[in-house]
Amino acid sequence: MGGSFNPAHRGHRHVSLGAIRALALDELWWLVSPGNPLKDGAGDMAPLAARLSSAQAMAGGSAIRPTAIEAALGTRYTADTLARLRRRFPRARFIWIMGADNLAGFHRWRDWRGIAATLPIAVIARPGYMADALRAPAMGWLRRFVRPGDQARCWTTWSPPALVLLRFRPDPTSATGLRLAEPDWHLHQPGPQRDRITRRPFPKD
Repeated sequence: MGGSFNPAHRGHRHVSLGAIRALALDELWWLVSPGNPLKDGAGDMAPLAARLSSAQAMAGGSAIRPTAIEAALGTRYTADTLARLRRRFPRARFIWIMGADNLAGFHRWRDWRGIAATLPIAVIARPGYMADALRAPAMGWLRRFVRPGDQARCWTTWSPPALVLLRFRPDPTSATGLRLAEPDWHLHQPGPQRDRITRRPFPKD
């Protein structure tokens, strides 16, 4: 599951733990993005090390594994990241997890059909975004590949394209609200740590 995690918060944790249960995952990776190519450089974007540190703190002792592996791989687009991950971890079974807000703009992602043909996708419903997501151009193509939610645990047997919609009780926490309340939150993060996937020290900003 990719994101800026600027900062990571309990809403991220809530939906991630729900996805772990619904999909019977061994682990869920938070891909803390070095930068989103579809967004302009945001002036309030905290350094990568601070965002990764906040993600590790929020993940706690769960099966969530925050990582800045995209920075280590040097990839900027999800399609490239997934191709590299599958080569680097050939024995792992991956499912891509994203929010309904991402599905609404999925048709703008580089090689989005290639992503859908590479691995199953789980979309987490978000209040205020589902109507746009279900009307989105990508969903017009993906609709024929939607699988029943009660079969989510069977995703390892699906041949992509395959998409499942997951619904959890919403958590109102937002990263925007947290930044407004504490603009300098990133200055209070712990010192250097190690990435839980690459085992490398946090990237220098």
